[in-house]
Amino acid sequence: MRVSDRPILRPLRRLLLGLGLSLLALPGLARENFALLIGASDYQNLDKRWSLKGPRNDMDLVSVWLTGQSPVPFSPENVTVLTDGREGDIPATLGNIRQAFADLTARLAPGDFVYLHLSGHGTRAPALDPASEPDGLDELFLPVDIGPWSNQTGAVENALVDDEIALLLDGLRNRGADVWIVFDACHSGTATRALETGDEVVMRQLDPEALGITGEMLAEAEAGAEAVSRSLAAEPAEALLPDAGPSFLPRTAARPEPGVTPGSLVAFYAAQSTELTPEMRLPRGAPDRKSQGVFTYTLFEVLSEYPSASYGQVAQEVLRKYATRNAAKSTPLFEGDLDRVVFGGAPGGRIAQWPGRQSDGGFTLAAGALQGLGPGAELAVLARAADAPDQALGFVRVTEAEVFTARAEAIEKDGLTLPEDLPEGFYLRRVDVALDFALSIALPPPGTAAADALYAALPEVKAAAGSRLSFVEPGELADLALAVLPESGAPEAIWILPGTGFADPVGPQPKVEAVALSAAGLADELATKLGAMAKAINLMKLGAALGPVALDVDVTLRTRNAGAPELRGLELTPVPTLVTADEVHVLARNHMQIPVDVNVLYIGADYSIGHFYSGRLHPGEELKKGLFAIGGETMGAERMLVVMNPASPHSQVEDLSYLAQEAVRSLGTAGLTSLNAALFEAGFGGETRGAIALSSEEDTTGGGPGPGILQVELRTRAAD
Repeated sequence: MRVSDRPILRPLRRLLLGLGLSLLALPGLARENFALLIGASDYQNLDKRWSLKGPRNDMDLVSVWLTGQSPVPFSPENVTVLTDGREGDIPATLGNIRQAFADLTARLAPGDFVYLHLSGHGTRAPALDPASEPDGLDELFLPVDIGPWSNQTGAVENALVDDEIALLLDGLRNRGADVWIVFDACHSGTATRALETGDEVVMRQLDPEALGITGEMLAEAEAGAEAVSRSLAAEPAEALLPDAGPSFLPRTAARPEPGVTPGSLVAFYAAQSTELTPEMRLPRGAPDRKSQGVFTYTLFEVLSEYPSASYGQVAQEVLRKYATRNAAKSTPLFEGDLDRVVFGGAPGGRIAQWPGRQSDGGFTLAAGALQGLGPGAELAVLARAADAPDQALGFVRVTEAEVFTARAEAIEKDGLTLPEDLPEGFYLRRVDVALDFALSIALPPPGTAAADALYAALPEVKAAAGSRLSFVEPGELADLALAVLPESGAPEAIWILPGTGFADPVGPQPKVEAVALSAAGLADELATKLGAMAKAINLMKLGAALGPVALDVDVTLRTRNAGAPELRGLELTPVPTLVTADEVHVLARNHMQIPVDVNVLYIGADYSIGHFYSGRLHPGEELKKGLFAIGGETMGAERMLVVMNPASPHSQVEDLSYLAQEAVRSLGTAGLTSLNAALFEAGFGGETRGAIALSSEEDTTGGGPGPGILQVELRTRAAD
């Protein structure tokens, strides 16, 4: 499925339009790949409570991946790591960071590629140059020797300010190198920690007051910027749009050396400038899990599965994983030429096979949790990488998986028993995606009226919830967490929070009034809300597992409103924000020789599920359809799923409208297509685990491609 997904370049970073983006180095030309990885964990001049564990682990993960699994080669001597906590580490002080940039810049030649990764605390401070910041604030990355605010200089000591980062990036690009920079740090925002978890979920944000920056100082800086904006009211409207991200991109066009074309620049941010991003122990459930930045880990999961995707495709996959895991409420931001292939490599499809090796009576492969493999995953054994599925020599099942490696054992499947003697250089290819459609819910600590009412009703709650929902002890990391918020406006309610325990400061937060209800009433209402959330989350899980890449179908989303009645493209990266009465339309064209059934589902911020279209696209046919207009009382983070499934020419059109029904559909999966059966089980069936084939073996499509799901992230708000 091909998706129209050209990035919106927001005006505050409008100078990207004039960067003079260079062409990638031609394959025949020599090129070097460099990386500078900066992880700030132990802050020397701050209270120990502000230290982080994840950044040093991020550096380990990224450096191992770059030197061992990257689609383009990174020699170890070209990967510089600044971090702390172990003997021999070079700490990420401001001086060391500046020196590392200077050393790297001196080594570059035109056509080289540079990957930069910064993990640590971020914060905001009154801008050194208020006229350069739309909100009057500088975004800061904090080296480990960060100091306090200085009234004499009007700045934070040893801070790495966004303006300086922009100059450092210019220095790299002026040498003709293409640059990809990733920031896994918070910048601002607030969050309410409702409960503690056993997996040390920490936000990568330093309270500005820890540096001597008061709330009054920040408010004064923002007020000054607002006054400047009002004085510029006569300027073009695009200059007045609000800051949507950290704005670390260059403010001025790069000035390269004579005869050198400036390199390109792509920037990925873990959070927008008013948001937070967490670190937590990952991969979830693994006994050897470590504290990692959620954004860093998720990004490299995607890169491991799609190492030759475009930056835009990687961005969309990151957003899909965020949506299904409920681990971070931030909206990552992606900018630059997102149509390019990551790392300046060659384009390619999803990687779902790896070289295998026999050892100790089983099999090992250089892929693991980062590639989505876990115990129970099944893989076909193929003599050659290009062999078709029906040429499988046999099958293996994964028994254990670490971050980068996995072990498997032979199994009997489809009448095949794996021979003892296998050819050298055999491959292990994933044949399905196992999805656990059950959800775990952490209980609240006892001792409050609301929590005690829940525990008294717990047998009824479990009976009403069914086998799909499981309840775990307070503090355990789960998909969702139940909490009592004494400081909220409803202290006698049970609130339903993300598993991290952080309440979402924006958008609806589900709750059940516990004390006023009978045990049966509490059980019924809580099970109903949790069941509705489970259905929505599982549909997003399925969308994330399949992705939109299986089918040769162009899909373009368009929008319009009363003020701009002409249809225009709805750009998907960064995440678009729509307001009341904005319309969404779809334009799709089927380039295949088989028909495709199309359904459009919409998951609201309140976990509602709407169905807006079902129909069939015949070969070469085009679909133009108005879908819906934004409205309703509940707005926030919402998602649209365009579900596409290959169809038999004379079959009935697949209609997924039943997914929007309140009641559980009282039928089994017999007679449904594999995708429809999976959707049924995701929220409306009786099973708790499903396996989704990565390619179709059904007779109806002649062994053609499998289904695809385009999952689009939206942010909605009421019109001003």
